Amino acid sequence: MLSPRPLVLALGTIASLALASPSWAQDSYPSRPVKVIVALPAGGSVDMVARMVSQQLSTDLGQPFVVDNRAGASGQIGVPVVAKAPPDGYTIMVSPASFLTTNKSIFKTLPYSPETDFAPVTKLVNQAMVLVVRDKTRFATAADVLAAAKAKPGTLTYASSGDGSPQHLAGLMFESRTGTRLLHVPYKGGAPAITDLIGGVVDMAFAPLPEALPHIKAGKLFPIGVLSEKRAVSAPDIPTLREGGVDNVVLSAWIGLLAPARTPQPILDRLNQSVKSMLRGDARTKLLEVGMEPAVDDVKPLGQVIGEEIRIHAELVKAAGLVPQ
Repeated sequence: MLSPRPLVLALGTIASLALASPSWAQDSYPSRPVKVIVALPAGGSVDMVARMVSQQLSTDLGQPFVVDNRAGASGQIGVPVVAKAPPDGYTIMVSPASFLTTNKSIFKTLPYSPETDFAPVTKLVNQAMVLVVRDKTRFATAADVLAAAKAKPGTLTYASSGDGSPQHLAGLMFESRTGTRLLHVPYKGGAPAITDLIGGVVDMAFAPLPEALPHIKAGKLFPIGVLSEKRAVSAPDIPTLREGGVDNVVLSAWIGLLAPARTPQPILDRLNQSVKSMLRGDARTKLLEVGMEPAVDDVKPLGQVIGEEIRIHAELVKAAGLVPQ
């Protein structure tokens, strides 16, 4: 039986080794449950992706990855939780693009810095934006929409899920790149915006494909074109706006995985490898069915994408004369 003194010395040696060698903790990661913050309510597309990712990570890495929904204030409740968390990999985040890009332009101050408070792991999925209308006899092509917008500036209406949303930014980009002026009608979410479009209250919407696709398949909405360089894999029959004669209007509502800044690279690599395996596996089919495209083959690192989109979105917001809140 060990005497108390050797036991204390032995414990002290182990503690010293742990402190002297950070890789000791990294190699055993994760050794306890991990919190996955989603700064949105349960039930949306971001929450769905977060739960798929969490299930994969739990299975792969042998510890529970638990989704924690911290909704409200356009991400300003949940996102700072991750920004201020210890950089040990036990608090991570699945986030929509807008909380990391557009928020920088539409709010005077943020309780986090998109550029410096996070260690981007990887983009998870791309959600193509699609221009949809209800009346296909009035608008059959992108050229028809463009002609109507130029004929009566400021009268053609488009619905969005709110100021600064991807839907709103898509409208601003359309105006900026085509020299037109539309009438923005913001709603408190994507669902009521789509409902009013179907009901004929507004003329059109720039919607994330997963939101619009069920209504397109049901024949309630008519797709004019996707705001992408190429056709969406999940909806190959829908042309791009470029094919319809509207050039340089490209926007994706992506979803990404991030950790706090200064999280050790081996932990980021472990998370990245696991989710990339998921995106190449069975989850790919499920994601495509609902209109999302796995971002497993994206060339640009997520950090670079965030930086570029912050600049682009700031230009769009400024050109539209929007005043930061």
